[in-house]
Amino acid sequence: MMFEVGKRWKRGLLQIIVTVMILPYLFPLIVMLQGSLAGQGFDNYRAVAEVPGFARFFVNSAIISASVITLVYVCAMLASYGFAKLRIFGREVYFWMLLACLTLPEVVLLAPLFTTDQKLGLYNTYWAVILPLAALQVPFAVLLTRNFINGLPDELFEAIRVDGAGPVRTFRHLIVPLTRPIAAAVIIFTLIAAWNDYLMPLVFEQATRMQTITLVPQFFVGEFNDDQTKILASAVVTAIPEIVAYLGLQRLFERGLTAGAVK
Repeated sequence: MMFEVGKRWKRGLLQIIVTVMILPYLFPLIVMLQGSLAGQGFDNYRAVAEVPGFARFFVNSAIISASVITLVYVCAMLASYGFAKLRIFGREVYFWMLLACLTLPEVVLLAPLFTTDQKLGLYNTYWAVILPLAALQVPFAVLLTRNFINGLPDELFEAIRVDGAGPVRTFRHLIVPLTRPIAAAVIIFTLIAAWNDYLMPLVFEQATRMQTITLVPQFFVGEFNDDQTKILASAVVTAIPEIVAYLGLQRLFERGLTAGAVK
């Protein structure tokens, strides 16, 4: 009986500590939501929805994010499978060279990317944003998934190899099903990076029809006008798809991060 009381006390203390730790992150969200409802209330959201081309911006962001997620998932899973389970000469060298790309800031790449897009005719197309964003996200995704795949028992790979499966069948029937938790983490992180990116669309999508949802706040900022309530409302609208995606993949996301960190 004394053990149960002590256990409840510890849980209560832990709950208080966790709540205090969360408050600094929760406070800006509350302020943003309150600010978006200031003044005209829900009319601020109506003004955001009535921005010319708003639906098109939303679709552009969805297309870019989905394409980036697909590219990152395929590249990261294939690369992680090779780095973790295949015998490749110099794979550790290649792995650390890939991780070195994490040190490249996005802004440093703008000038060479701009020149490349102009020469290849990619300027003002989806690919001008999709390819750089995917390339920037692959190293971190590989870092996560490689640790996870390293933790999978080698006996599973030996058994499927004995059954006559090659690398392609092994990847399809073993890697893909077993890596769903870490795949959820990769999807969430990639979605956040691709959906929230402001710099790439701003530089490479000058045509209005190609702009993304993150550029909507600029419609409420002018030389003599700065409507903060509508800017905050557009920020809330922009965050909704990410929140929905996280809630839908929450369990897999947490399992993937935990397993990847431990293994």
